[in-house]
Amino acid sequence: MPSILVVDDDPAISHAFRRGFQEMEVTVFSTQTGANALDLLARYRPDVVFLDRALSDQSGMDVFERIHRRDSAVPVILMSANGTANMAIEAIARGAFDYVSKPVHFGKIRELVMHAFKTRQLLSAAENVPTSAGGEPAATNCLVGDCPAMQEVYKAIGRVALRKVNVLIFGESGTGKELVAQAIQRHSPRAAARFLAVNCAAIPEPLLESELFGHEKGAFTGADAKRIGKFEQCSGGTLFLDEVGDMTALMQSKLLRVLQEGRFERVGGNATIETDVRIIAATNRDLERMVVNGQFRADLYYRLNVFSIRLPPLRERIGDIPLLVAYFLALFCRELETAPCKASPEALELLMRYAWPGNVRELQSVLKRAVLELSGPVLLPEYLPADLLIKGSRTPALEAFIDERLQSGSTALHAEALAFVERIVVTRVLRHTAGNQSQAAKILNITRGTLRSKIRELGITIQQAVNVDSGVPNPMPPLPAVNARADATQAAF
Repeated sequence: MPSILVVDDDPAISHAFRRGFQEMEVTVFSTQTGANALDLLARYRPDVVFLDRALSDQSGMDVFERIHRRDSAVPVILMSANGTANMAIEAIARGAFDYVSKPVHFGKIRELVMHAFKTRQLLSAAENVPTSAGGEPAATNCLVGDCPAMQEVYKAIGRVALRKVNVLIFGESGTGKELVAQAIQRHSPRAAARFLAVNCAAIPEPLLESELFGHEKGAFTGADAKRIGKFEQCSGGTLFLDEVGDMTALMQSKLLRVLQEGRFERVGGNATIETDVRIIAATNRDLERMVVNGQFRADLYYRLNVFSIRLPPLRERIGDIPLLVAYFLALFCRELETAPCKASPEALELLMRYAWPGNVRELQSVLKRAVLELSGPVLLPEYLPADLLIKGSRTPALEAFIDERLQSGSTALHAEALAFVERIVVTRVLRHTAGNQSQAAKILNITRGTLRSKIRELGITIQQAVNVDSGVPNPMPPLPAVNARADATQAAF
């Protein structure tokens, strides 16, 4: 049963929440102090937190920061009796799910809670890959990743999925824009209806018009039968228009009419057909600049861009690469009916240092080819493309880690970088001692108990590994052992 934690020093607020949700299957916990909030958070793991900005014992923003550090996935909605625009902006900028002013209106509160529940569901699913009964990844159409940038994507999906608005997804080729569109569809009221995708860049204009709107028999040479277009096929559902920035000016005007009026005619036909389609569009181009340059209609851009989601390139989320590698290796081993395998630390390091211009799609291709060539349970550097072996040595691991954290907007970079370096040092020493913790503790000048604690805290796995000389020099220090959360059984949604 979903639950809510209300942190407010006014007992009337907690009472109002209990009354407001008594007819719904929602459990409401409450406390009047920030001191108790974290205890209740750990004890009950609520799906949503409503937090007063001005508590009697401490600042609500301080409590929010501690909640956010402990569980960044839980949606926190801040409340205030004398809120200002600056307060709302600050709250959202610091990671709050939303900000409401008192007195609270329970119509809006219930709507917020439903969106927050959906977001929490998405973020919780980020901790576990959908699996079959045998424990393998369930499907290829899953978004994988739990870095801060991807968590923002999941939050955006949760916020917009239930609302009947058009969505525009920005992202480079290969980042998974269609997966985001599918996730919006799955979590929307249109989940049971059709989802159809059209790549606007891959179809010539005359064929694209027929693909979208259909045509009558005899409308043009080769039109031997009537064709039902995508707008007609998925009425009541969702139409995903990929690479919408590649549409010609004529197609842009025709698409705009459908968005404005909800009706169209088939090519060569006179009958007006009404349709109810939710549009999710995607592009790897700078549409704002194209609007300024007259290459894309401004009115169409505003129609499409009611809500936007930016999907980060893989180079901005290198922390997700171990997760992605484990997931895809498990998936491809099952698909190709080979024995389960995992990446060696050296191979994983090369994968993390590569720039991935083709993003996740390129990573998939590299790993699938490696699984086909694999002759054992471990993916070694020799199974990776030669080009990747050369280019993968260009970016030091720490520099890449810092770049990723800067892109994610980290406010604790010093501590994160120290932890990253500590993981490298401890793992390197453990490899040097072949896993002998007594020798490693002596080299590190710490007690064996301290070393054991660090191994647990840093998520280091000690295991035997057999390395085969690939003949390729390794100019880089080995990467730390894969954190336990990068198991093939864990990924994002």
